[in-house]
Amino acid sequence: MRRFAYQAINTEGRPIEGVLRAPSDRAAARQLERRGLTVVTVDEEGVAKGRLARQRSLGHADVMLALQELSTMLLSGVAIAESVQSQSLSSAHPRVREAFAVISRELQRGQAFSTALVGSGLPMPTYVGQLAKAGEMTGELGRALADAAAQMDYEHRLRAEMRNAMIYPAVLVAAGALAVSIMFVFVVPKFATLLKRADDLPFLAWAVLGTGVWFRSHFVLALGGLAAVIGGAVVAFRNPGVRERALEGAARLPIIGPWIVESDTARWAKVLAALLGNRVPLLRALELARGGVAIPSRRAHFDEVARAVRGGSGLADALEDHEVMTATAYNLVRVGERSGRLAAMLGSLAKLYEESGRSRMKRVLILMEPAAILVIGSVIGTIILGVILAITSANDLAI
Repeated sequence: MRRFAYQAINTEGRPIEGVLRAPSDRAAARQLERRGLTVVTVDEEGVAKGRLARQRSLGHADVMLALQELSTMLLSGVAIAESVQSQSLSSAHPRVREAFAVISRELQRGQAFSTALVGSGLPMPTYVGQLAKAGEMTGELGRALADAAAQMDYEHRLRAEMRNAMIYPAVLVAAGALAVSIMFVFVVPKFATLLKRADDLPFLAWAVLGTGVWFRSHFVLALGGLAAVIGGAVVAFRNPGVRERALEGAARLPIIGPWIVESDTARWAKVLAALLGNRVPLLRALELARGGVAIPSRRAHFDEVARAVRGGSGLADALEDHEVMTATAYNLVRVGERSGRLAAMLGSLAKLYEESGRSRMKRVLILMEPAAILVIGSVIGTIILGVILAITSANDLAI
């Protein structure tokens, strides 16, 4: 029996809605008609929500939630085929349900879960498929998927923290830009008549008044130009190459750079620790962890580290030779190699870099807020000073 959501009109002409069980939509409609209801719509439960969810793009957060639910069922002793079938019926996002339905069919054909997961088309990092494969080999698929979901959750929270950290400075800058625009468009042009004596005005007064008059006369053009610049920036940043170049440039800045580098290193160490903890070979784990590094130059350094390890060098020595971390990090990795607890040490290293990155983020925010206020105040002060100079110059000429 399937569940159907319906909308109908009762004998009093009032709309009602609800859910009922029936073998098909036609059977559900007949049940409603026998109740004396006029059927408006009958959809399998979740279809209406599915339509709305389809409008929302499928992201890593949706996949992460599905993997968490799947790993919970597996760790509870539910068979993989039954767990996947359950996800194909109950997952929140319709694309996730469709993907798990495909995985379920592939499992029935005898294909490995990790292969079916990779071929499902779900947007997820490369290491998820490798962790699933490692879990199948060790018989701990539930734990491997839990680690994959935890790593995706960590990356999602890291991105969310960075976005949230920029909200207040962005609002501050937008409010300042709006205030400056209002002054240029509505306040400064009030003194436009003073431009008739442009030869006798100080340069600052002439520049401020001239800019205000131009903005007032070409308001639509200026607004269109601003919209074009913002739209062009949005389109450009959708290009991975542009984003990487921007991130590379930001990583070289004196204050923001160390924060970005430490966050990137924490992500690399976290992925590598999860892979090694699930018995993925070191070389393969280095290759997969390298894919999580966002800064191109550091990605190239980690490529060299992987080549050095492939050539017989220890991981700590390779990292130290290419100067990608700090002395503390090299010591932790070296202790992990010698004690056979490299995954645990890398996890500790990731926490150190994560905490250090958060501290730097707070310092960046502390500096960004007064810097934005100072810049906006300077611009507004310059406008006011220009207007005052124009007025005083006109008074001097009148005297």
